[in-house]
Amino acid sequence: MPSKLRLPSLVVAALLLPGCAALHPDTTARSGDGASNANNANGLACAQLVGLQIPSSAIGLPTSGAVVTTAAHVDPSGEGSKAVPAHCAVTASIAPHDPAAPAVKLKIALPDAWNAKAVMYGGGGLDGTMPNVVGNVPAGPADRPYPIARGYAVFGSDSGHQAGPLGSQDGAFASNDEALMNWNAGDALKKTRDVAVYVIRTRYGQAPARAYFIGGSTGGREALTAIQRWPGDWDGAIAWYPAWAGMVSILGGQRMSRALAAPGAYLTPAKRKTLFDAAMQACDALDGVRDGLISNQAECNRLFDPASATVDGHPLRCPDGHDTGDRCLSDAQIQAVKTINAPMRLTYLASGLTEHPGFNIWGADTGIGEGDDVLHKTVLWLALGHAAPTMPMPKNAPYVSVLADQWFKYAVTRDPNADTLAIDPERPGPWADRISDLSRTLDAKTDLSAFKARGGKLLLAHGLSDVLVSTRSTEDYYGRLVSQMGPEAVRSFARFYEVPGYNHAASAVFNASWDSLTALEHWVENGAAPADQIVTDTAGVPGRTRPLCEYPTWPRYNGSGSVDAAASFTCVR
Repeated sequence: MPSKLRLPSLVVAALLLPGCAALHPDTTARSGDGASNANNANGLACAQLVGLQIPSSAIGLPTSGAVVTTAAHVDPSGEGSKAVPAHCAVTASIAPHDPAAPAVKLKIALPDAWNAKAVMYGGGGLDGTMPNVVGNVPAGPADRPYPIARGYAVFGSDSGHQAGPLGSQDGAFASNDEALMNWNAGDALKKTRDVAVYVIRTRYGQAPARAYFIGGSTGGREALTAIQRWPGDWDGAIAWYPAWAGMVSILGGQRMSRALAAPGAYLTPAKRKTLFDAAMQACDALDGVRDGLISNQAECNRLFDPASATVDGHPLRCPDGHDTGDRCLSDAQIQAVKTINAPMRLTYLASGLTEHPGFNIWGADTGIGEGDDVLHKTVLWLALGHAAPTMPMPKNAPYVSVLADQWFKYAVTRDPNADTLAIDPERPGPWADRISDLSRTLDAKTDLSAFKARGGKLLLAHGLSDVLVSTRSTEDYYGRLVSQMGPEAVRSFARFYEVPGYNHAASAVFNASWDSLTALEHWVENGAAPADQIVTDTAGVPGRTRPLCEYPTWPRYNGSGSVDAAASFTCVR
């Protein structure tokens, strides 16, 4: 999720919904292991894949080779859009070059009825677990088949290490240099892709005719890294809420942690709701209608100040700045949220990046809901959590606080007992050189000229209310593309959309659902660039729609018509 952060399986199934039915092949169930399928007439039956050796010469980066560890035929299951067709479920292990490093573990789902195409799923957070290869793409539509049901061979890996109890926040792997480079530089992406293609070719007797990479958060960074480093491997990519500036994102999270760790600064869910209400009352109508969404976020960021704002007609600031209850914010809390919103200057990174742009916290759901359902729990987990950052770091602190604590312990200081909250990301002192060196590979490059030249297409999307990976960071990435290549060249192969009300991978305000895979297919395979794209809410007001506006435009109400219909809004600058 944080592709995807590694949410519980229920969240992945319920929130990161499928990518569409166009070009959907016949998925009629077949008996046995699919050996009768014409797709694999020149390949091996599923059971014959067990023990398949993949030589290191077939893998584009140094390894000690790979082996298929399991291969089992799986009968069809599920109904409707959630149907999973008959397929061969494969697991494989890529042996490290360094005997002390962990293996790269991967999964591959090979449908009996193959459409001659492949999809790689990215991971989330610090990775360490394998994505659900028979599940949906990030923010995919609930009424369309998953990629596996459309005939795609789908694969993904744990990025080269196996997480402990902290899951996607576990940084212990970073003590080993090869494991670190598998994640930090994306080396595991190439290793996984090459092994998966070898297995696909062996199963079906041919390599995929098309290959797409789809991910969100870390998986979004992985998508952008893959098409930049190995453009010849990919025909297209979808990157949701991409943590492309990985080192900068962690530094931004560290600053957020330190701000919330200050005495009296941490906001309870009730106080977060008060801040949310104040921002909505000030900014909701900036798009022409009060509809429960802030669409003109840039204007809201310009005019909203929690120190002078009101909520329900009363000052948002507590009297004399002292904490007097849930319907106001103390001076310490106001300082914390203003720090989260503000840009942070960085002057020492070898990657050349010089700023974390801050977060759109005004109007964001930072864990304000009282629901005990999976959706509300997920939003709370990925936002500000249940406990203030402190040392030792509580497991229920903000997601980014736990992740940053692990990163500084194992990748930066390599001291599991380090006081990580003492590290100032703007002035890291003795750790500046180490952080700078890590940024060389963790901050993705923005030169996509080779990917564009080979006809690749890119879809970028980000929720405006994301307080885990900054929406403004993706705006920076897109701006760099435009600066390097020119606006016309960028529009010839890339689109960037922002979604009002959407958080990081899940939202109780506007839970985005978009048929991104079909849009990418039509562009790559038919030359039809995306036009008039629609995003649907599945949670805040289930079924309402908005136009998916290309950055820097946003949806403004036309003055008439249903506020729940995309047709009532126009994308404007």
